[in-house]
Amino acid sequence: MTKRFDGTRDLRRAVDRLARRLPEPLEDLAWISYNYLWSWTPGGYELFTTIDDHRFKLAGENPVRFLLNLPERDLLRAATNNHYLELLDGVARRMEADLARPTNRVVPTGPVAFLCAEFAVHQSLPVYSGGLGVLAGDYLKETSDQALDVVGVGLFYRRGYLHQRMDLSGWQHEYWIEANTGQLPIVRVRGADGLPVKVQVPVWDSELSAQVWRVNVGRTTLYLLDTELQENSPLERWVTARLYEGSHDIRLAQYALLGIGGVRALDAMGITPGLFHMNEGHPALALLEVASQTAAQLSGERPELKKLLDVSRDRFVFTTHTPVPAGNETYSSEEFFRVLGHSIDEMGIVRDELAALTRIDESSSTEPMGFSPLAIKCSRSTNGVSRRHGEVARGMWNPLFAGTLEADVPITYVTNGVHLPTWMAPTMRNLLSRFLGYDWERHANDLNMWNHVDEISDIDLWDARCQMRLQLVEMIRSRVVVDRLARGEDVDHAVSGLDAFDPTNLTLGFARRLATYKRLDLLFHDVNRLHRIVDHEHGAQFIIAGKAHPLDNEAKTVAKNMFTVKRTMDLPNRVIFLEDYDMRVAPALVAGCDVWLNMPRPPMEASGTSGMKAAMNGGLNLSVLDGWWSEGYNGQNGWAIDGSTMDDPHAQDEHDANALYDLLEKEVKPMFFARDSNGIPVVWLSRIRASLRSLAPMYSSARMVDDYNERIYHSHG
Repeated sequence: MTKRFDGTRDLRRAVDRLARRLPEPLEDLAWISYNYLWSWTPGGYELFTTIDDHRFKLAGENPVRFLLNLPERDLLRAATNNHYLELLDGVARRMEADLARPTNRVVPTGPVAFLCAEFAVHQSLPVYSGGLGVLAGDYLKETSDQALDVVGVGLFYRRGYLHQRMDLSGWQHEYWIEANTGQLPIVRVRGADGLPVKVQVPVWDSELSAQVWRVNVGRTTLYLLDTELQENSPLERWVTARLYEGSHDIRLAQYALLGIGGVRALDAMGITPGLFHMNEGHPALALLEVASQTAAQLSGERPELKKLLDVSRDRFVFTTHTPVPAGNETYSSEEFFRVLGHSIDEMGIVRDELAALTRIDESSSTEPMGFSPLAIKCSRSTNGVSRRHGEVARGMWNPLFAGTLEADVPITYVTNGVHLPTWMAPTMRNLLSRFLGYDWERHANDLNMWNHVDEISDIDLWDARCQMRLQLVEMIRSRVVVDRLARGEDVDHAVSGLDAFDPTNLTLGFARRLATYKRLDLLFHDVNRLHRIVDHEHGAQFIIAGKAHPLDNEAKTVAKNMFTVKRTMDLPNRVIFLEDYDMRVAPALVAGCDVWLNMPRPPMEASGTSGMKAAMNGGLNLSVLDGWWSEGYNGQNGWAIDGSTMDDPHAQDEHDANALYDLLEKEVKPMFFARDSNGIPVVWLSRIRASLRSLAPMYSSARMVDDYNERIYHSHG
């Protein structure tokens, strides 16, 4: 058996170094800080906020950075506080018990390797941009909760994804912050010789070197490849500098490193996956690396590429997240082989054979090359991420299966889910713990268990919702003042943000990536109607957040127009744009908003998960029937706008905007403000219970991972 050098030893050394910085009674904080399990273990956040809440926030809620920079007097104060030591002991024992459970093998031949371009595990590790990364992070946490044999593989982007700053006109500007690896809860993986484990991937006309970092996500390990090495050229070092670079050359190099380099890194650490799960098309070149390894083991003449890939097909499954052809990245053959030709040639692959497999029309010599066709053709299973997305994907990729009826195209679906312990606010978590039974979070997909929400009194449920809304309002007030000052707003206007939002008003959220198909502009389609909805004795207030890709000027223009409309409304503290939307602020938004809005142009929403998070917290969804909501909505658990498509997009926008305003004016606001003699919105709360009963068990990551385990991973075994 090959000895593993998978970072376990390196992690132990890092923990020992941090422990030596701490007083003896606090030594457990060292190993806790190096495992993100603390972030979803009850009491985990309090371990650090109890010592110094302000400093912990300034440290980006990064426990390693926090402890390394904490004054000794604060450490000694905590080490002599019996109440704090009891808290520490309780969290440590819970985490130890969790980590000590036996591992459940998913496939008998080795772990599942989950390959993805981004992972949103925690705000202190900013190697994510949005929904794809959040889904991947939630997947890793859930596999840990279920003690499944899974490893994650991604890239360590030193500068992460963009940070956002809006100027006075509302135009988005971007900036990046480089990570300090010495203060992150990650460790560089070293081999038997004590030197960093490295892999090489031929890119351009040279060998791109990458080292490997280990991140503990509970029981599940995440490995991140990084090209910031002395032997690499400045161009090569930039490969893992930023997520979703605009340059095609850099992206192709990233995907080669993720796919080919990811397989080689696992080999170098002595890890042999039984199954590779490619989450989106970015890591599809892993197929070629495994095929090349297969060829090396065969005697006789090397088979053609398609036959080699057929041999390794059973080791790959593919999840697609993109419901439109334009969203699947493609490259001209010239740029593809300019960057990756060296790798392809070294693996002994005939370029024309590969090009054919990356195209819908294999006989074409001019069609761009794409990773999604390659992944679909060469994986044993392909799935979309919602029922409707499965239907859309079957239609979109039908040309890959000549002579096959659309309904028979072999693309299924596994609807996304969210990690309940991560996204459910402590207020709601504590309330449900009183009614759903001991260890209820381990059984989040138990439909019968959720019927107990009917036992929660109106007073308790409404009090929890009001607490979460108040917490959101307080966060918004503090952030909006800083946002306005930073973009040069008048001081009086900036300080007026301290009165922004009313904690008793109906609060609606629209927070997601600012792509044009998300249709943020529908909120402002009829400014007069929006003004009436907002400016009323029983008023509403909107919180809007999201980032546009640096090269997406169309999306930036939508945001800029929103700022212009906001000024004409003359209600600056009722419609707020919150800058730099990420995992720091998302939990407060999905917990505190009464209604979560989603207005995608159908059928372009593959799934969406933010609305699921809102539902977990007792928020109600108002959404176009697209993505997950087309299967989640039952008529009693929120509100829906027809998701059928129209040939005329302007007519569809007009229809959908009016439908939104009608629902807000005639149903949502009246129901929210209809109170009994105790000031409680009884009908509203009944809809919250209906939402929790129907959505919480179906859209948790527990159900999602069960589906992958039973329907995808075991479907051929």
